[in-house]
Amino acid sequence: MTKQLHKNFTDSQVKSLLAKYSKGEIKLHYILTILSIKRSRFFELLAQYRKDPDNFSIQYQRKSTNRKIDPEIEKNILKELELERDLIKNKDIPIRWYNYSYIKDLLAQKYGQQVSLPTIIDRAKRNNFYFSKPERKAHDREVLTNYPGELIQHDSSHHLFAPYAESKWYLITSLDDYSRLILYAVLVERETAWGHILALESVFLKYGFPLAYYVDSHSIFRFVQGRDSFWRNHYQLTDEANPQWKQVLDDCGVKVTYALSPQAKGKIERPYRWIQDRLVRTCYRENIWEIKKAQLILDYLPTIQLPNNSFYHRRDTLSQISKSNRREKNSL
Repeated sequence: MTKQLHKNFTDSQVKSLLAKYSKGEIKLHYILTILSIKRSRFFELLAQYRKDPDNFSIQYQRKSTNRKIDPEIEKNILKELELERDLIKNKDIPIRWYNYSYIKDLLAQKYGQQVSLPTIIDRAKRNNFYFSKPERKAHDREVLTNYPGELIQHDSSHHLFAPYAESKWYLITSLDDYSRLILYAVLVERETAWGHILALESVFLKYGFPLAYYVDSHSIFRFVQGRDSFWRNHYQLTDEANPQWKQVLDDCGVKVTYALSPQAKGKIERPYRWIQDRLVRTCYRENIWEIKKAQLILDYLPTIQLPNNSFYHRRDTLSQISKSNRREKNSL
């Protein structure tokens, strides 16, 4: 792609060519070749030159200011970024970074305002709503799958998912490794083996039996000699005693593979962070403090990435949740 005319030539160089053409000293096709322009563009320049030779210029003049957005859009960007900062400051909430993609989705779905991601980041930097993220650790184990249902990654997380709640909850999640489809996502107040077994039941009845499960070495999933020996036979070594969760998988003929580190479970950690991030931010904005209502929001989150099918396109139901929350708070 050729550069613009004003970046290749100076005003005096073009004026000299136009002057020689006007005097018949150079033919048109030579000028078109030299300047790499079309005939129409040449005659536009020639008309400008003949109209005012002394003030002729090929320098680009912008007619409107650049990098300017509607004041209402900028107001909403800063408003949402301010809420983000309040979340980040709370050490009990699993939010450590600004999520500009979430702000972009929020502006489109909640306010009907289309804004590019670089614009939001630019406004964040200008108003001190920005800091760089640390480098991520490389995975020390790579799991490769070739088709859906071959491997399911399963995990749980304990955080204050609803900033207005009085206690932290557990989020139990199952993810198909190949398609990244979220098969199961449920909030519970207490983490038990039975809760994880119910997750197995839900996935198996809805999607069928996978080839294998991929989990960490949590005591619910794996017996580790020394760590879990205080309630097990001390003479049994690692994996010689099967927890109830693994017994269910053995009875179903599903294998279990254990991750060597948190980095090795990167495929589920990324969507896990995405779910946690969106769940916390949405519960905060919708004034949610009950686990049942938080679960309603969680059920909508996997669709928020799809255009015209997101959480804020279903605001009738969730607005009612917010209103009922305020009424209940006022009655207390």
